[in-house]
Amino acid sequence: MAPEPRLAAGIWVAAYLARLSQANIPAYILRRGDDTAGAVLVKAALPGGRAQLWAREWDLETDRREWRMTLDGPERDIEAAIARQTGFDPDIWVIEIESRDGQTLLTEPGL
Repeated sequence: MAPEPRLAAGIWVAAYLARLSQANIPAYILRRGDDTAGAVLVKAALPGGRAQLWAREWDLETDRREWRMTLDGPERDIEAAIARQTGFDPDIWVIEIESRDGQTLLTEPGL
């Protein structure tokens, strides 16, 4: 099976931010990673000091990379997880969105 084509990280981030803007979901780049091959983490800040952390992971059943919520809890725990990730991956992007209802748009087709 041929590898899944990958869009450059910088282009994907720009498109994602534009899509969030269309949906009136505020978003910010907290950490700029490598434009070509950087991984992307998405932190969804929720009301009440909670947050979710999203990352693309391999789905072994479909052999594709899918967006999954990897953590859900107090915002300080999400921040600590992001700090650990960026500590060993200097190319990583971190995007924060402010979502009252947890909507990230990451599970939409094309993202």
